[in-house]
Amino acid sequence: MKKFTVQIFLLFVASTALKAQSLQSPDGKFTMNFNLKNGVPYYNLKYDGATVIEDSKLGFQLFNDTGAIPVIEKPIDAKFNLNNGFTKSGEKRASKNEIWQPILGEKKNYVNHYNELAISLDQNLSDRNIVIKFRLFNDGLGFRYEFPQQKNLNYFTIREEDTEFDLPEDLKVWWIVADYDSQEYPYQTTKISEIPEKWDQAFDKHSSQKLIKGSVQSPIMLKKEGAKPLYINIAEAAVLDYPASNLDVDPENFKFKVHLTPDRQGVKGYIQTSSVTPWRTIVVSPKAEMVLDSKMLFNLNEPTKYSNTSYIKPTKYMGVWWEMIVGKSQWAYGEPKTNIHIGKTDYSKIKPNGKHAANNTKVKEYIDFASENGFDALLVEGWNIGWEDWINHSKEFVFDFVTPNPDFDIKMLNEYAHSKGLKLIMHHETSGSATNYERWADQAFQLMNKYGYNSVKTGYVGDIIPRNEHHNSQWTINHYYRIVEKAHEYKIMFNSHESVRPGGESRTYPNWVSAEAARGTEHEAFLGNNPDHQTILPFTRFIGGSMDYTPGIFQTKLDYYFPGDKRFVKTTLAKQLALYVVMYMPVQMAADLPENYKKHMDAFQFIKDVSADWDDTKILSAEPGDYIVTARKTKGQETWFVGGITDENKRDYTVDFSFLDKGKRYEATIYEDGKNADYIENPQSYSIYKKIINSKSKINFKMARSGGFAISLKPVK
Repeated sequence: MKKFTVQIFLLFVASTALKAQSLQSPDGKFTMNFNLKNGVPYYNLKYDGATVIEDSKLGFQLFNDTGAIPVIEKPIDAKFNLNNGFTKSGEKRASKNEIWQPILGEKKNYVNHYNELAISLDQNLSDRNIVIKFRLFNDGLGFRYEFPQQKNLNYFTIREEDTEFDLPEDLKVWWIVADYDSQEYPYQTTKISEIPEKWDQAFDKHSSQKLIKGSVQSPIMLKKEGAKPLYINIAEAAVLDYPASNLDVDPENFKFKVHLTPDRQGVKGYIQTSSVTPWRTIVVSPKAEMVLDSKMLFNLNEPTKYSNTSYIKPTKYMGVWWEMIVGKSQWAYGEPKTNIHIGKTDYSKIKPNGKHAANNTKVKEYIDFASENGFDALLVEGWNIGWEDWINHSKEFVFDFVTPNPDFDIKMLNEYAHSKGLKLIMHHETSGSATNYERWADQAFQLMNKYGYNSVKTGYVGDIIPRNEHHNSQWTINHYYRIVEKAHEYKIMFNSHESVRPGGESRTYPNWVSAEAARGTEHEAFLGNNPDHQTILPFTRFIGGSMDYTPGIFQTKLDYYFPGDKRFVKTTLAKQLALYVVMYMPVQMAADLPENYKKHMDAFQFIKDVSADWDDTKILSAEPGDYIVTARKTKGQETWFVGGITDENKRDYTVDFSFLDKGKRYEATIYEDGKNADYIENPQSYSIYKKIINSKSKINFKMARSGGFAISLKPVK
């Protein structure tokens, strides 16, 4: 614990007792206190009387308050800042207790129950006013800044947000390095104080990255260990017209401070009042399972204004994709690094490389397999021209999103897919050229409408254009939502890769059905994911929305394709099945090649059966970095699915089926690690059997290293 003298503590109490405003959660377990110390705003948070967040500063550093282009090198002028000189001018309290239904979600009903306190602060010297709004739920705290329109605060530019999260002790923390452009890093597990010594070894090279030395990314997961453990998640919600944040680390004082993503000028926000910031969120529970169950980030977003959401549906798909990831095939039609000018280059004169995957014959083979096995759609990457020199050239006009390669007959393949009851998923890789994508968006979506595509996977690999913008800066975040709204005009679902991570915004924009925004399965073919990776992601990346993790890899050893290749997916086959339940993915991919599924059709049956949208979710047991066991009930049906995964350690777990309806019998089809399964030595060893169970049943599972189990449960009539 930090050491404070008794004298300092008493002075603190005497100076703040009369100024503090308190807010309690509906169940009374949380208390948030706000106070001003010499005009500087602070807040703290307690749970069951224990301090979760010590007094932590709030406010902003500004370049100026006129909205003019700032001089970045100019020293901070305190008179522009919104972090001091405040007096309280008013407060408003409110409460809400409602139930709302997500269009796609982990439960049929989400409960939004909070008490609210809005503090109005006057900065008398500058004659400016701001509001800090706090919402306290039964699972934690959300707060944001609000800037009313006023005479002396119409336009301003942000140098930095001063929001702090001051922890009372050196907690265990799960984190990735901070970056303005990528979240695709392996998770680290340390104490807060140990972050600096581990930081330099915590990242690998990406196509676009801008690392922030010594800082970490939001969300982070923390744990107070001991007899009374406490789990804490720090994140952000409703990141709209504002940059995404990272967290600067103060390892000596166990403190995190918001670090916003700048633009090319170093500005971290262009604000025109009236406006609001994203919500800073702190989810807290003595049980890890309750953190996974929290829907606070979604609750802090506004309800959707879409009048028609009927086109937004859960989707199970396959893809012409993994064979390019492992290196068996290519996205490009011609030879790599061919100098391509979109609209000028004659593709009939380009020599084919012979490895282009998105060709008529192969796509039809994928369509046949996906259709025969009940999938909804097929993603085809590399269908369009431009892939020969698509990356690392800072090339703005890199794709047109409408012209297919010579060996991809878009009309014929769509008709063929539709005749098989299947839709194709469009792929729009932008190569980071957001300006180019915006120019072509209408034509691209019109083409999709013409051929019956109702969903698109976008990609943002590479540096963002406008040049020197970042994937997480204010301009680019606004770009994502311009595209999402444009997609809605054409009734298209949007699944983004290499984009900003979600913060519950799918409540407002439900056609943004999923995103990557983390280190997904593709990295298994690059530098690999650690066996504990999937046991951490649900506590961090998934806290604000679904991820297109692209699981389902059955052929985990890549020497199958390239003899002598040392790469492998660090998982057992049974764990791959379990990921479909543990991870929430309303657009759900079976990522492996058909030839690999054909060898294990008995195990593939689970992927065919598992649902993608849910009426209920029960987190049966969880510990970040170790294991997760989840049960989910299919939307509109009585079927349940259970998935359990573990890290690099073997683990026993007994499933208690008391969550099932009493008096009903269920046929359980069980997929588990074989007795000799091991993610290195024997990853394809699994066992399948059936059993009749009820709500009183219990089944013990022995998970192999980086293994797992999956169960489908169907009522017996």
